[in-house]
Amino acid sequence: MTTYYAPKGGLPPQTQLMTGRAVFTESYAFLPRGVFSDIVTSLLPGWTGTRMWLIARPMSGFSETFSQYVMEVAPGGGSDSPEPEARAQGAIFVTEGELWLSLDGQEHELGPGGFAYIPPGCAWRLHNGAHHPARFHWIRKLWEPAPGLTPPAAFVTNEAEIAPTPMPDTEGKWATTRFVDPADLAHDMHVTIVTFQPGGVIPFEETHVMEHGLYVLEGKAVYKLNRDWVEVEAGDFMWLRAYCPQACYAAGPGPFRYLLYKDVNRHAQLRGPWSR
Repeated sequence: MTTYYAPKGGLPPQTQLMTGRAVFTESYAFLPRGVFSDIVTSLLPGWTGTRMWLIARPMSGFSETFSQYVMEVAPGGGSDSPEPEARAQGAIFVTEGELWLSLDGQEHELGPGGFAYIPPGCAWRLHNGAHHPARFHWIRKLWEPAPGLTPPAAFVTNEAEIAPTPMPDTEGKWATTRFVDPADLAHDMHVTIVTFQPGGVIPFEETHVMEHGLYVLEGKAVYKLNRDWVEVEAGDFMWLRAYCPQACYAAGPGPFRYLLYKDVNRHAQLRGPWSR
């Protein structure tokens, strides 16, 4: 059965040595799983029995398109009005526990591996009706209108129901689980799961405009971030600005898997003093 790493919080003991791996640079941030402590959680208006780790947010001059939360909802907790921004779309991926999700009046149950796309303007509610905590990722982005396009429809699925798409000429060592059709231009963000089998690689330095959030769900690897090779493992988060070079070598004994965000399918926004 597939399992996904989810942080539990807590605090390290006073006797622990300072051996953390966290780093923030001009082109990427690396948040190892050890930084997910109780003292960096936050609460959200409109939510009960819930705390979250805010691991990515728009920052001028860095990464500007999205926010990403790791949410923890206690039994009985949740929200009847979770999204305060009318233009925001969202993606939810469940790593632990069970959630009850209502999308425009349609009720759904999401367990581990469950995924939901929530378009802007959708009326939704989310609650934990089980007797144990539920944990999930919530990715938010303003939907960008484009001529001839309307926002995508809401949907719910599970990773287990989707066959991964192998990258060409990799013998299946590098594959992507796609929750939406890449050719559907109504979607201006893609949230996928990338899987490398042991020894699988990204054999070149990807350098592109898309911003990334990469949360490691399982396994370990060595990841190239700009000029640095960084050891990563389940529970770590990588946050990349546009054009940050990246590559990967899956170094562990089992699969290396991460939840990936990137912005897609829109023109570059042109700005200048004449555009104000």
